[in-house]
Amino acid sequence: MPRLHEPRTSCQLPYRVPYPVPLTPYPGPRPLYPVPCTLYPGSVLSAIQIDRLSHRYGERTALDEVSFSVAPGEIFGLLGPNGSGKTTMFRILSTLMRPTSGRAEIFGVDIGVDPGLARRSFGVVFQRPSVDPKLSVDENLTHHGRLYGMRGSELAQRCREMLDRVGLADRASDRVETLSGGLQRRVELAKGLLHSPRLLLLDEPSTGLDPGARREFNRHLLDLRDRDGVTIVLTTHYMEEAERCDRVGIMDEGRLARVDTPLALKESVGGDVVVVHSEDCAALGEKIRQRFGFDAAEVDGTLRIEQERGHELVRDLVEAFPDEIRTVTFGKPTLEDAFIHVTGRRLWESVEEAA
Repeated sequence: MPRLHEPRTSCQLPYRVPYPVPLTPYPGPRPLYPVPCTLYPGSVLSAIQIDRLSHRYGERTALDEVSFSVAPGEIFGLLGPNGSGKTTMFRILSTLMRPTSGRAEIFGVDIGVDPGLARRSFGVVFQRPSVDPKLSVDENLTHHGRLYGMRGSELAQRCREMLDRVGLADRASDRVETLSGGLQRRVELAKGLLHSPRLLLLDEPSTGLDPGARREFNRHLLDLRDRDGVTIVLTTHYMEEAERCDRVGIMDEGRLARVDTPLALKESVGGDVVVVHSEDCAALGEKIRQRFGFDAAEVDGTLRIEQERGHELVRDLVEAFPDEIRTVTFGKPTLEDAFIHVTGRRLWESVEEAA
């Protein structure tokens, strides 16, 4: 019997709702809160519940007591650079490895106790291709469906439905190796959805895709959420991909630094973001502190200042330090600004350090 949890961190959604929430499948707009749990009237069950999950590779800590929950029908993104712990989290959720400590549940099933039962409720799209390039699109799906006990006309019909859903019905007999990268990714998506999972796990799903193919693939994910109520959890280092999530968890050095909606994360920056380029950022930063009374953070060879009415600050900075400033820009906070605000460095700077 599934065990219901009390909220343990501010990252979690409420487990009881004061008003009725529609059951899946969703005939209208997607719900933003968990659906009712039929086993316990008045209660709700998370699609994913992570409780103080940790994992170590020898002396290195990849995950450090991470806790969060994901609501049914939600797109949840784990944003972070290589080495931040998001891929380790993906491997644990997909039952490829056991955590060193902590607990993870998928629809109430403890994946450490009964991973086989948990696997029935989710599909997986890995970062690296898992389709056979020498087989046709239909053959790949057919072999995958047999692993889930699907046979005969039921399997054939489901293959046709999935290929039609991802726009590949006319390419069913083509070898996978003849498809573009974006179309191959759609085959992966159809394969992961073949057994009608309630949860879809994706590891860096847009890696290697051009911008057009990336947008098309993300459109299919939004369609799955809106039409079928499928819960989607993905890892990414693309800001554009994270922007499309209902909520984003920022991963930093094995810790979950912040969880919120993309809009709330951007609003947490506070004010406009002013970026100053100078030959000597350290010296200019000290002059700014002495003149204006606030600190300018040095990030990736620039000075970053978070202030209301950034256009006025730009004017004041240029008037005060015309010789020290090479260029200065300002704008409303982006998700990248939110990442810098939380971690103190740019995402791409973190990627280069990890590499």
